[in-house]
Amino acid sequence: MSELSLDEAREQSRRELDQAGQAIAEGNAGKARVCSRRAAGIAIRFWLQEHPRRMWGVDAMNQLRNLHLDQSIPQSVRAAAKRLTSRVNPEFGPPHKEDPVEDSRTIIEFFLGAP
Repeated sequence: MSELSLDEAREQSRRELDQAGQAIAEGNAGKARVCSRRAAGIAIRFWLQEHPRRMWGVDAMNQLRNLHLDQSIPQSVRAAAKRLTSRVNPEFGPPHKEDPVEDSRTIIEFFLGAP
C-alpha cells in the first residue's frame, strides 16, 4: 500500500463517513458500520506509517481489534474501536446503542486531528 499524506487520509476518511451517513439515511445500518470501520481504518493506516505496530495487519478490522487492545491508546479511542468490531446481535441489529459514525470520528480525530 502506498503512503498517505495527512490531507489524503482526511479526505478518504471524510468520503467514507459521508457514505456512512447516506447509508443511515437509507436505513442501511450494516453499510453504515462498514463505511465507519473503513474510515477509521484509513486514519489508523496513516498513523501506522509513522508508528509501526507488528501484527496489526492491513485491513481495518484487524487494525481496530489491535487498537482496542493497545494500552498506550486512550480508553475512549480503544472503546470506540471495540464497539466498531462488535458483532451484531441475534436480531442482526447493532450490539450497542452508540453511533458507529461517532465512534469512527473519535478514532479519526485522535489519529488525524481536526480537519
